[in-house]
Amino acid sequence: MSKVAVVYFSGYGHTHKQAEAVKEGLVTVPGTIVELIRIDSEGNLSDAAWEMLVASDGIIFGSPTYMGNVAWQFKKFADASSKPWFIGAWKDKLAAGFTNSASQNGDKGVTISYLITFAMQHGMLWVGTGLMPASSKAAQRSDINWLGGFSGLLAASPSDSTPEEGPHAGDLETAKAFGKRFAEQVIRANKKL
Repeated sequence: MSKVAVVYFSGYGHTHKQAEAVKEGLVTVPGTIVELIRIDSEGNLSDAAWEMLVASDGIIFGSPTYMGNVAWQFKKFADASSKPWFIGAWKDKLAAGFTNSASQNGDKGVTISYLITFAMQHGMLWVGTGLMPASSKAAQRSDINWLGGFSGLLAASPSDSTPEEGPHAGDLETAKAFGKRFAEQVIRANKKL
């Protein structure tokens, strides 16, 4: 069995929907136990949630992109992670990340870069999407990896959409493929230990 924690903040519900799609992909891999851990509106986690992160084999980080970076609630969580950082509690765990914003770009790459740096500071091992982009002339918005994320999972939810309307269906399918890949990598890493 492998344990994966998905720790994320969602302000309006769109990033929560993306996290749920990641979970759907994770659980398609037999033997994968998944914990969705939502950072609260004040940027806090319960003690039990912190313990789940330490007990996990891999952690996927998620935040909407607000003003070109992670939400302040995610940053508060990241700053509070100095306690597990100090003792190397997440060292050598697999890590990955995802983000969502209203526009196709929205400086999502900055958010993913932040998540990579955060994971590297913890001594974690980063897993990208492993997905080719849908970048041909025939590509449709509903295709897998239409936004072209390699280092992290990307989604777009129009600013006037409800969580029922966004992220786009293709982004949710991409999230499922990403989750499946991450779960497979955790199992592969565990076999080599």
